[in-house]
Amino acid sequence: MKYITKTSLLAVIGLSLFAISAFIGCKEDVSKNNTVLNRENIKSRSFSELFKTIDVKDIPGDVFTLISKDYAVLTAGNPSHYNSMVAGWGGWGTLFSKPATFLMLRSNRYTLELMRKEQKYTMAFFGNEYKDDVMSFGKQSGRDSDEKMRNTKLTAVEMPSGNMAFKEAKLIIECKLVQVTTVSPDDFYTEEGKKFITNAHTETGDYHKVVFGEITNVWVRK
Repeated sequence: MKYITKTSLLAVIGLSLFAISAFIGCKEDVSKNNTVLNRENIKSRSFSELFKTIDVKDIPGDVFTLISKDYAVLTAGNPSHYNSMVAGWGGWGTLFSKPATFLMLRSNRYTLELMRKEQKYTMAFFGNEYKDDVMSFGKQSGRDSDEKMRNTKLTAVEMPSGNMAFKEAKLIIECKLVQVTTVSPDDFYTEEGKKFITNAHTETGDYHKVVFGEITNVWVRK
């Protein structure tokens, strides 16, 4: 009977570890390639190929994660001119017996101006892999230049309703503008709230706006 020497055993172990390492490396490379391919596939597909409608009661995930932890983008305008901004405050529920969203926005947001003009807008939500793309919307205004919208790596798409959103989103909520109301420091019962509203007014010359919109459609990735 032949015995495995210590040297032979170490060699076998070494080769095994090398094989495992190579396998893991291949999987990582494939994963990276798939990410690139997925992005390219998304860009080449139509809106109807990527999304399906669902009932508002079936919105996946919880609102606290979608609004404050995931990456949310507001977009308003029309196919010839639109603008997007990062959203971090808001939610949804029921208003006038209809499903509705609410947002709290600075008064000087250009996207808010377009929301008022078109009286409709979208809320799009993205996974962590699109973090950098989403955050770039918060680095400059689109009021004086369309450079921000031209330079994004996200793929803008016109929806069946004429609203604008992005193909890379995992969830899109379409809204019809219902009301824009102005807040006042006197309406807040915490010092934190009053201070925030007052400081923002110092910067913009106006108080924050609370925006209510009726949910007209909800779309999720197929």
